[in-house]
Parts: sequence; structure tokens; C-alpha cells
Amino acid sequence: MIPLRPPAPSDLRHIPSPITVSISLDAITRNFQQIRRLIAPSTKILAVIKADAYGHGAIPVAQTLQHLGVFGFGVASVMEGIALRENHIHCPILVMGPLLPEHLSEIIHYQLTPVVSRAEIVQQLIGLLSSRTTPFPIHLKVDTGLHRLGLEIDQALSLLSTLSLSTPFIEIQGLLSHFADADNQDPTLTNVQIQKFLAFIDQAKQSGVQPPILHMANSAGILFHPTAHLGMVRPGLMLYGYAPRQEYSSHSLILEPVMQATTYVAHLRSLQPGEIVGYNALFRTRRPSQIAVLPVGYTHGFPRHLTGVGHVLLKGEQAPIIGKICMDMMMVDVTDIPHPTVGDEVMLLGKQGTREITAEDHAGWLKTIPYEVLCGIGGKGNRIYLPHRLDSSPSHLPPQSSQKIRE
Repeated sequence: MIPLRPPAPSDLRHIPSPITVSISLDAITRNFQQIRRLIAPSTKILAVIKADAYGHGAIPVAQTLQHLGVFGFGVASVMEGIALRENHIHCPILVMGPLLPEHLSEIIHYQLTPVVSRAEIVQQLIGLLSSRTTPFPIHLKVDTGLHRLGLEIDQALSLLSTLSLSTPFIEIQGLLSHFADADNQDPTLTNVQIQKFLAFIDQAKQSGVQPPILHMANSAGILFHPTAHLGMVRPGLMLYGYAPRQEYSSHSLILEPVMQATTYVAHLRSLQPGEIVGYNALFRTRRPSQIAVLPVGYTHGFPRHLTGVGHVLLKGEQAPIIGKICMDMMMVDVTDIPHPTVGDEVMLLGKQGTREITAEDHAGWLKTIPYEVLCGIGGKGNRIYLPHRLDSSPSHLPPQSSQKIRE
């Protein structure tokens, strides 16, 4: 028997992927520059790239932003921070998610910056730092209303007082809080949080603590609450081309979606009136119809709730999703689209011709938020990185270009 040899990676380049996710690093650059214009020159930017940069790929995104001079990065876990360090990211990396004692040795080893929400973590960290000759930076988080992570204000003040008097091993580099409702058109809750945080800072200063970095503003805070910009802002969604409130528009701000997702027509069927399409006979044709089968489904980030409400683009025209979306296939009605062909490119997210499907469109269909859409689609396919704008012209399924950066 002749043993089967697995193909070398170079042999796979021309095999069509069920879904190709294209990321424009040029769009990341322009969005970063737009954010820079909204804040004071002295205000730092901490780019939030948790959840694999919202599905866009944390390492290529971080490498791009590091080259642009970003101050640092916010991640959710120690493992996310380690992956960045192992890929030559030298900027400060704030670990913003929950911490356990088991995380602390790796935080020290990889020079990550912990965001501390529990006093016990500080004491455990001090125990590991006793042999250091230079203080280790941390950021202290206070809860001003979200009631998720963060110290109560009185606990934070007590901890700050203790640390400033008793230990040379810890440097309080920053103080932060997190908004609960900054994208709401009613600013009442956000204004209360801002005032609580500013009052906390005043109390900390009266105790002799003056951390160099104060930060609170996420993307919504950057856009709608300039008094919360302080010394550093933490954009997430804006970097990837979307405002946190869909109706927000401004001639002074142009954000460009960074992610595009495409598939192709895998099969075509001609059906007579009254024939069913898909599981459980959910859809039945009412006219002579042509149906295209696409090789993507809910495993690729397209939930079954899109059935009957969502559409894709083929030859620049809308093709409604019909029948129940399957694990790795979906069906669309292409009856009104001239001359569809197996292999034609299908736009799942992005521009084709004069039409566009955005993450906001998906969020509206699914009754969710663009964050969830991007995270769901972004990590599920063949992800490529483009140094230029996303191509908006429809085409037949092309061979993959060797000039594109592959993850």
C-alpha cells in the first residue's frame, strides 16, 4: 500500500475555502487615524484586541497598530497576552479579564500588566515580586456602576493607601473604570459613572497617589463623552470600522469596515412551484425557482435565525436566505439573478457592486450587536490580510493571490 502523504501548505493555496475572511490592514490604519483625530494629542490609545481582535486576528492587527505608534493593547486573558509577546509585540499589554493566583507567574515572566479587581491578587503578586529590584506596574480597576469586575471605591482607596506606604514592589501605573451604558442616547447613567470616577481620582490624589494613566472611555465614550477621555482611551469596535450606535453619523468621522467575508456558489438547482427547500419543509417554492447552495452554515458563524430574514449578494444583487441554515451549508434564492454559475463569488459580509452587507445588518437580522457578528464570523474561515482596500467588485472564484498575507 502506498502511504498517503499530507499535502504541504503550499499545495493548499489554490483549494477554495468554504469561507474566506479578508481583513484590510489599510482600513485598520485609517480607523486608528480617525480615532487619533478625536482625542487630545497627549491622550494615549490602548487598542482593545481581546477575542482575537473581535475576530480580525489579534497578531496581525497588533503588529499593524504597533507600527503606527499605539501605546498598548487590552486583552481578556493571560493566554492572549502571551501570544502577543511571542509574536514580537513589545508595547504594554493590559490583561483586563479576571485573574487567578495561577496566572501571576506568567504575567510577571511575560511582562504583562494586570488590571487588578481584587485586593487578594495584589498581596499574592507582592509575594512573587520580593526579589525584584524595580517595581512592577499594575492598573487598579474600580466599579462605578457596571457591577462586573472592579473594587468598590472605598476598597480601592484603602488598597491605594496601603500600597503607597508599605511596598516598593508595586507601581500603580493606572486607574480605570468601565462604562455600563455609554452608547445610550440618555447619558444619565454614564454621567453618574464619570462623576464617581473623577471623585475617586480626587480622593486618591488627596491620599498622595497620582497614577500617571487614568482611563475610562471605550468606543462609545470616545464618541459621546469627551470628558471621559482623560489620559488614555480604549477603542475596540471603532478600530474595526463600526460606531457603537448605528445611527451615529458625522462628516468629521469616517470609519471603514475592516472585515469582508465571501463564499461561492457550490451547486445550483431548478425547482418547480410547491417544492420544499431544506430541513423540516420550512420553505416551499411558490414559482419556478433557481436555488443556489453555498458551502457555509452555522458552524461558520451564520446562525439559523438568519433564515427568512437575511440575504447575501451575488453579482451585486440580493439573494434571500431560504430554508433552514444547515451546519455547513445554506440555500439562497437566485431566481431573479441572471446567469448564476457554480464558482461565482458570493458576498456574505462586505461590498459587492453598489450594495453592501454590514455587521450592523447582520446584527439587525439576528437582534444582536455587531460585536457578536464579527466575533462569530471572523475566526471561522480562511483568513487573509490585505495591505489595501477591500475589493468591492464581484468576480468568479479566483485563485488565491500569493501577495496576500496568510495567517
